Amino acid sequence: MTTTGRVSFVGAGPGAADLITLRGARRIAEADVVVWAPSAVDAECVREHARADAELVDFSRVTQEEITDLYRRAAASRLTVVRLHAGDAATGGGVQEQHDLCLRLGLEVEVVPGVSVVAAAAAKIGREITLTEASSTVLISPESSELVQEFAALQTTMAATVSGARTGQFVEKLLQGGYSETTPVVVAYKVSQTDELVVHTTIGELEAVVKKHKLYRPTLFLVGSAVKAPTRRVSTSATTSVDEPIRAARPTRWSRRAASRISTRVDEPVPAAPVPAAAPAEPNPAWTAVEGIQQSVRKPAEEPAPKPKLTVVAAEKPKPPTVRASTATPKKKPAARKPKRTNS
Repeated sequence: MTTTGRVSFVGAGPGAADLITLRGARRIAEADVVVWAPSAVDAECVREHARADAELVDFSRVTQEEITDLYRRAAASRLTVVRLHAGDAATGGGVQEQHDLCLRLGLEVEVVPGVSVVAAAAAKIGREITLTEASSTVLISPESSELVQEFAALQTTMAATVSGARTGQFVEKLLQGGYSETTPVVVAYKVSQTDELVVHTTIGELEAVVKKHKLYRPTLFLVGSAVKAPTRRVSTSATTSVDEPIRAARPTRWSRRAASRISTRVDEPVPAAPVPAAAPAEPNPAWTAVEGIQQSVRKPAEEPAPKPKLTVVAAEKPKPPTVRASTATPKKKPAARKPKRTNS
């Protein structure tokens, strides 16, 4: 329990529930209020980590004044608030302005970094976006998209988040900055989520690809030679004609020596190798840690052991003596005889 409210700006990662950091999952599990945008963060991320009684606020349906009122209520009622941001909260999303506002309201503030969307997209295509011939990467947010032409003149790898509806203007600025129409481009939309889309194309075909997939919302574009799709090696067996004889592998000195050491009699049956039993599926250590954190946070404080109830046992009253009635007539005692007087 804090002396004042706390607001945590948590990077939710690219969207998948299991790509959030352990600290971010813990902050969501602790939160009384979770502010998030369903269009940017997958609902599963909130459903998996938030408490059942947490207040969920759709960021896309509230105004900045309403968010400010929420921060004021958190300060007055000592609430714990989590503001979820797609990707890494430390590299965009208007965190700086909200961070400073919470400080002015007297709230405890922290920023929990997350997996960036750029890193998730680069991992998806298996490419390093900081190769030697393009040793730097320019990150362009939607707020600075008008600087595309200036950054394109650097001829480095570019990671730009641009509205899909403005793809035509984006392509025009790339060409004006010096990129050629054959420059590789990767279109990454909702990476790591169930409906993700990752497409390899070129600047010349970029606008057509975006229209084909109907991408109108902010989309990540990776531009540059570093994101060129790798060439796959085709197996020789797939291209060899059926009529062409396959050359046998030439035995090496080491293989001949191994063959000479391992000699098996023809008439001796070779024992079958025991089939190993299927090992039980091990739990995911990351999820085990998250679930442990959630249970420790969500578990209510241990209630004091109830005092044992006192069982009052009534004391037994002494029973009155039992008098048995007798029907026989009691015998009369003989009267005592008076002593006779003696005349002397």
